[in-house]
Formats: sequence, C-alpha cells, structure tokens
Amino acid sequence: MAGQNEKGLKRLINACFFSIAGFKAVWEHEEAFRQEVLLFIVSTPLALWLGHTTQDKLLLIGSIVLVLLVELLNSAIEAVVDRVGLERHELSGRAKDIGSAAVLLSLVWAAIVWAALLI
Repeated sequence: MAGQNEKGLKRLINACFFSIAGFKAVWEHEEAFRQEVLLFIVSTPLALWLGHTTQDKLLLIGSIVLVLLVELLNSAIEAVVDRVGLERHELSGRAKDIGSAAVLLSLVWAAIVWAALLI
C-alpha cells in the first residue's frame, strides 16, 4: 500500500482514504452489508423513538452497529481467502464458515438486545 510509511497527520489522512475505499468496496461487492445498512437505517429511528433512556437507545443502535462491524470483518476474511485461491480447501471453507458464524451470532445478539429492551 502506498503511503504506509507516513507519519503523523499524513498517516491519519491516508488511513481515512483507505477506510473510505473499504466502505466503497464492501458496498459494491457485499449484498449482505447493503442489507444490514438498510437494517441500520430502519432500526436507528426506531431505537431513538422506542428507547426510554439514553442507554437503551445506545444499546439498540449499538447492537446493529456491531452487526455491521462483524460483517466488515467477515467480508475482509472472505476477500483474503478468495485472493489466496478459489480452489476448495478445508481451511478456506472453515475460515469463511467461522466468519459467517460470527455474523450470525451478532445478529442473534442484536435480536436479544432488541427483545430485552422492548418487552
């Protein structure tokens, strides 16, 4: 990566551009991420309306942000595994399955948080 040896403010600026490129890539290539962004867009106003306290609102929104974070990491794992090779390999499949399991767990956790706070 160009500019990885930069220091100080230049390094921070470069990091922001790399992050934006990451968001663009995941948006373009990962339908699951787009669906979870839609979930975030729908759930955030609901959380602000339904949450009784600031902590409730933060937990409701934060649980969906957690899903987005885990999806980003899962997408990164999948991209690296696909970069290494497209042939079937037990470890490649395991890495992708574990990433997928992490996304599922974050979705289950979000559902538990929403159920606990709204019931």
